[in-house]
Amino acid sequence: MAMLDQNIRLRYAPSPTGDPHVGNIRTAIFNWLCARHYGGSLIIRVEDTDQTRKVEGATEELLEALKWLGLDWDEGPDIGGPYGPYYQSERLEHYREAADRLLENGDAYRCYCSPERVADVRKEQARLKQPLGYDRKCRGLSSSQRAESESAGVVPAVRFKMPEDGITTVDDLVRGEVSFQNRLIDDFVVLKSDGFPTYHLAALVDDHLMRITHVMRAEEWLPSVPRHLQLYRALGWEPPRFAHLPIILAPDRSKLSKRHGATSIMEYREQGFLPEAMVNFLSLLGWSLDDKTELLSVPDLMRHFTIDRVAKSAAVFDRDKLSWMNGHYIRQLEDDALADALLEHWRRYPPREISELPDKSYLVRIVPIIRERLKTLADAAPLIRFFFTDDVEYDGDELVQKGMDAATTRQALSAALAELEELSPFDSGTLEGVLRPMAEDLNVKVGQLFGSLRVATTGLRVAPPLFETMELLGKERTLASIRKAMAKL
Repeated sequence: MAMLDQNIRLRYAPSPTGDPHVGNIRTAIFNWLCARHYGGSLIIRVEDTDQTRKVEGATEELLEALKWLGLDWDEGPDIGGPYGPYYQSERLEHYREAADRLLENGDAYRCYCSPERVADVRKEQARLKQPLGYDRKCRGLSSSQRAESESAGVVPAVRFKMPEDGITTVDDLVRGEVSFQNRLIDDFVVLKSDGFPTYHLAALVDDHLMRITHVMRAEEWLPSVPRHLQLYRALGWEPPRFAHLPIILAPDRSKLSKRHGATSIMEYREQGFLPEAMVNFLSLLGWSLDDKTELLSVPDLMRHFTIDRVAKSAAVFDRDKLSWMNGHYIRQLEDDALADALLEHWRRYPPREISELPDKSYLVRIVPIIRERLKTLADAAPLIRFFFTDDVEYDGDELVQKGMDAATTRQALSAALAELEELSPFDSGTLEGVLRPMAEDLNVKVGQLFGSLRVATTGLRVAPPLFETMELLGKERTLASIRKAMAKL
């Protein structure tokens, strides 16, 4: 690929209009992996020229999301760089200069049409089933007509003159050669009447001035390519190479939205997903190493990522696959690392089941017995809440297992209590050696005895392994729990 023999520069250019969407973050990951694979640079540029849609704090949230995922960048709004500033709202003079150059060269013109008139034109075009777009009313205005509008106080926008015939072709790195008929593309606005540029002009000017060599962005921008290539031609600049990434769909093949679950990357963080799992999962939405490999570490992704492996077809966001993948990454963590991950998660998102952060040394002993049951970090607190309270709550009826009654349950608990009071050492192996044969002596099933003991000690019907749990609770606490259970009966 041509990009191997040059110092490639890619950019991730989000708009601060809300929470960082998983589709947008997938674009960031692809740009980052490509830059790191080829030893190039990744630039972050905040496209905040649409002031009406700007959300306070959105940029900070976005940068926080990238840092959480482990992504870094070489230039950007927080670290600067040789081609700053990296907020478009601070670069307006560059866009005005480009617009003036287009006007001077006859490649653009001032448009005095009101938004209402433009909307009416589109309505009429829709009624007549014609291609929608600006009707070029102001393209041929005389100097006197322009002067008349300006003397009336009309502040014009600047529109680019699209060629009225011919074809514009792009050699897209993902989709191959794609052609567009120029006559079907209207004269689009490059500079609005308020002095702010549209995306088409601002992105193009900044990509040129920031020496961007490759633009990797969402598929929705593909129809904009002929506009951009014509702008590059008019300004006499060399365009970058384009790569348009496949759209991400929900499992029902509709557009991914809130009704399918979380769409913000930070919601997945809150739900207890690990950053390594998110990067692995999102990297496979539209890219693959082969037809079978699904688990790839970040170093592996950086080593193997190339644009020629990006798919043309839409990718499907499979929440079940993400949960499976996250469970795998959780199981790979050492006890100490998993305890750290849980404590950090609880510190950021305090669980209602645990009133205060537990001691790490105690948590390190607990995590081995729950690791296999976790798909997310958020699964842990409900499973182990009983370890951190002396007041385990449950209904007395829950102690009575199927096929038993209150009397036989109390008898079983009493027998277990008598044995455990004399037991030493109080470890999982010894506990199992005593309690498993006891069921036969009591003429109850092993599952019935263990089920009653499980509810008595944890308050849960489904809990971590019983004997390991009792060992971690300790003898005194276990005996006290069984006595309380007998009192409930």
